[in-house]
Amino acid sequence: MTNPNDLNFKEALAHVRCFVFDIDGVLTDGKLLVQPDGSMLRTMNIKDGYALRLAVQKHYSVFIISGSSQPGSAIRLNRLGIEEVHHGVENKMPILENLLLKTQTGFDHVLYMGDDMPDLEVMKKCGIRTCPSDAVRQIKSICQYVSPFAGGAGCVRDVIEQVLTLNGDWE
Repeated sequence: MTNPNDLNFKEALAHVRCFVFDIDGVLTDGKLLVQPDGSMLRTMNIKDGYALRLAVQKHYSVFIISGSSQPGSAIRLNRLGIEEVHHGVENKMPILENLLLKTQTGFDHVLYMGDDMPDLEVMKKCGIRTCPSDAVRQIKSICQYVSPFAGGAGCVRDVIEQVLTLNGDWE
């Protein structure tokens, strides 16, 4: 795990052109409020939303790849300008490979933030591996950066703000 003040880590962040995020445990706190009809509610952090929208406006690729299948999340993320929201994905690698091919982006320019075992293999291929502070041990062990913020509590904004600031795109 690298300190964000480490020069090599900061240099690597400056090369990021694509962000990939999981939903449950990254964009949300991983909790579900189960309704009597079986529908489930999640919450997302508004500050994460601001950073996501800004990244899209500054022409970074932003992809969401999640194992969950909740249409409400896609609606929220689409409203932020994110067009590539993939739900119900069991194997994330083929989806990411296709998206990178489509955008002509190499894995070395990808910052991936995941929090649990379904993210492990795909994260290993990405140039920058990050996670929220409450990610599982196995994910933390492969990350160059563990955000001080938990899932759904600003971890997404943390990494986006670092990248955009280094590239002069934050303000």
